[in-house]
Amino acid sequence: MKKKYFLVIFVLILTMFLVGCSGGGLVTPATDEALIKSVIQEYYLAISGQNWSKAKSYCIYGSDRYYATCQMEELANTFYLYCNIVTVNVVVNILDVSINGNYSQAYCKINYLISYCGNFESNSGYAYYNLQKAGNSWKFDSP
Repeated sequence: MKKKYFLVIFVLILTMFLVGCSGGGLVTPATDEALIKSVIQEYYLAISGQNWSKAKSYCIYGSDRYYATCQMEELANTFYLYCNIVTVNVVVNILDVSINGNYSQAYCKINYLISYCGNFESNSGYAYYNLQKAGNSWKFDSP
């Protein structure tokens, strides 16, 4: 009798394990809101990593955000002329996202800390970001 219970439990556990590993669940496409949040987060991760080309790839060429990123890159490069270590840490908290067709506006709180040559600059504030859908992805656009 114990063998039957053991066998039944073993088969149930094995079945649950195999079902969990099958990957047969429904895959839902990411919503536009999730894509927008991802673009904003990835942009600021690139800024924090000083990966300027990646950060600019999240912007529409010629947009205000694109040129602001170029200015941040120039500033960091200027600091590197005098310092060996320059760090940029940015944390963004996305508070609201509104979408109207291929255009979106995100309201965010941004905290940043930049250190260079023993100096520290930090600030925080709120900002609205305009994004535009380009193909299947979203990019920062000018206001």
